[in-house]
Amino acid sequence: MMVVLAVLGITVVLFVTEFFRIDFTAILVMIALGLLSQFPGLENLADPSRLFEGFASNAVISIIAVMIIGAGLDKTGLMSKVASTILKYGGKTEARIIPIISGTVGIISSFMQNVGAAALFLPVASRISVRTELPLGRLLMPMGFCAILGGTVTLVGSSPLILLNDLLVTANEALPEDSQMEMFSLFSVTPVGLALLVSGILYFMLLGRWVLPSQATKEEGSTGQSVRDYLKRIYGLKSDLVEVVVPEGSILRGQTFADIMLAHNLYIVGSYHRGQRWFTPILTTKVEDPCRLAILGRRKVIEDIADVYGLKVLPDLDIFAEPFAPTVAGVAEVVIPPESDLIGKTARDVLMRKTYGLGLLAIHRAGETLSLVETPDHEAVNVSQEPFRSGDTLVAFTAWDRLARLTKDRNFVVVTSDFPMEELRPNKMFWALVFFAISVSLILFTDLRLSLALLVGAGGMIATNVLRIDEAYEAVSWSTVFLLASLIPLGQAVQNTGTAAWIAEQVLIVLDGWPIWGLQAGIAVLATVFTLVMSNVGATVLLIPLAVSIAVAAGGDPAIFALTVAISTSNSFIIPTHQVNALIMGPAGYRVMDFVLGGGIMSVLFLVVSMTMMNLIF
Repeated sequence: MMVVLAVLGITVVLFVTEFFRIDFTAILVMIALGLLSQFPGLENLADPSRLFEGFASNAVISIIAVMIIGAGLDKTGLMSKVASTILKYGGKTEARIIPIISGTVGIISSFMQNVGAAALFLPVASRISVRTELPLGRLLMPMGFCAILGGTVTLVGSSPLILLNDLLVTANEALPEDSQMEMFSLFSVTPVGLALLVSGILYFMLLGRWVLPSQATKEEGSTGQSVRDYLKRIYGLKSDLVEVVVPEGSILRGQTFADIMLAHNLYIVGSYHRGQRWFTPILTTKVEDPCRLAILGRRKVIEDIADVYGLKVLPDLDIFAEPFAPTVAGVAEVVIPPESDLIGKTARDVLMRKTYGLGLLAIHRAGETLSLVETPDHEAVNVSQEPFRSGDTLVAFTAWDRLARLTKDRNFVVVTSDFPMEELRPNKMFWALVFFAISVSLILFTDLRLSLALLVGAGGMIATNVLRIDEAYEAVSWSTVFLLASLIPLGQAVQNTGTAAWIAEQVLIVLDGWPIWGLQAGIAVLATVFTLVMSNVGATVLLIPLAVSIAVAAGGDPAIFALTVAISTSNSFIIPTHQVNALIMGPAGYRVMDFVLGGGIMSVLFLVVSMTMMNLIF
């Protein structure tokens, strides 16, 4: 037990200091347990023949499968549509988006394993982040925490609550008939769970400004960027993509896009007329009213021009929101190589927008920048009429799928390397939904093991080519897998060596003589601590018999004490050992101290709300 406590202490220190990356720390802990178990007297630390069974555990296989299912749904474009719907009704502010995402995930989590609900909405949150420019770190923690809280809303929302009635049956065998505990129904815990979910949402709405971390700034480099980001970095200009409505009878009718762009030093990068939408339309196209235009430039300038021509500037992108999302299109750089056929020709000569899908914004040449955008360093230049030279770097607005094709065109050298090269398969949406529904049905209506039920869905999506097998491997966050699998032996060591039971006994000695509400609170705190260092199932199985014994001896209600344990084992926010926390840590770039800060306050709030509600309801 002394060795286990020492390993626990070192693990916590390494987690908090992040001396090593957290997943590598977990691997080192697993290795240490395996080596220490070879010494005489320490055989119970770990069974070397079973040391790596965590990689085949129900939890780890489930999280792998659910990541693949989420990626499959995203590959069909379904998650993008969900993100668009949320933005349509929730706006683009953090205060409105957080409760919508978190509340939705929380409700789904009440009937589905919380890690599944979180993984399902991870791509949705990611797409919302890039469209609203809200850091992903400010969306994922509220979503993840509410997924955990949602697991307390029904008796099938989390593993401890699923086990509760079975453990009560076992405990009843040791109790006299007049002390027999009644079983809990599916919605017995709903008032408590809903109060916890609402408190979590309110917590982030009111205190999120201070407790949520901002995402670290990405490293500079030749990466695919949104138009606003690129122009701000290169030119120091605050440019926006603005959607403008051209009404019927407009005086712009008949003018070409090139004329409008040159007259006002702005870029028309999209047009919509009679139900058809064009991305980077040809510059010789004439305005036909009524129509809509996607214009790149300073919003204030565009609004002034709109006043002159009687146009309407929309507050946000509407028709162009999806095709111009940063996950779909943005600014890229390509170089004209010496052997290119384009040397000596202009963008207009080769119909660059139509032929290559490149909306030319600027040309970098010998330290000089040629652009329609006028800055203190250079005058506006009609880049569409500028002959290309060998070595020119073209800055263009383009769809990422068109840029991917240019990587095989000998007329260009694509400098931008890090851009989304996803191949959406909307034609596979039916199969994705079918296998998702099959998995959910197997979870809700059968006794099939969770991991197997989820693998049915994941395997079905791969078999029907919703995802290729290589894409399925790429969809898995392997750092999350190694973090969870490597910590499982530590939880087993805490239990197998009697360390957990010894800690529980010492706490019971301290609690002796406390009032019933104090005993219940003490049990809740103990369950919270245990679930941070071992599985919530293990903590539940260990503590419910102890909690029942304490309640009977003190004259309390043993069923409520048992429920206190089952609910409190969901109070796992302080360190990223819970499956959901491990899942969101990598994509959001969280550090352990982010969880200590945001999760510490959440843990206290959880204890206060759960204790208050249980005493009011029961």
